[in-house]
Amino acid sequence: MEIGEILALLPHRYPFLLIDRVLHADEKTFRALKNVTFNEPHFQGHFPGYPIMPGVLILEAMAQAAVGTIAKQPGFKPGGLVFLVGVEEARFKKPVVPGDTLILEGELLLFRRGLGKVAVRALVEGEERASARLSFVVREGAE
Repeated sequence: MEIGEILALLPHRYPFLLIDRVLHADEKTFRALKNVTFNEPHFQGHFPGYPIMPGVLILEAMAQAAVGTIAKQPGFKPGGLVFLVGVEEARFKKPVVPGDTLILEGELLLFRRGLGKVAVRALVEGEERASARLSFVVREGAE
């Protein structure tokens, strides 16, 4: 899934669109890519002299990566919004820094009546940097 298709599914735009490409998405699993670059605005202050990607942005990238799989669920309508409503078992093992290619891969654990849960990992060169279980709700539009 190229950037145009991602933009059609996600309402996020610069500087908050945190995935560059969906490499794979079926009804159960997904894999997405995010190129981490030094010119991203959060690196100005997190941290000067030692730039690392904030953990909350890694979690947000993980959530955005699930969009391809969520969009394939029965009842999902284009234009629907997906809201992150829960984070469980989040672990951060090693920093993500400018120059890294972050691979976000996961599996849909549950999807019923617009509520769902995914297990996601963030990897750099095959090494796990973060993991979490994320809960979400799908709405037809902003409330």
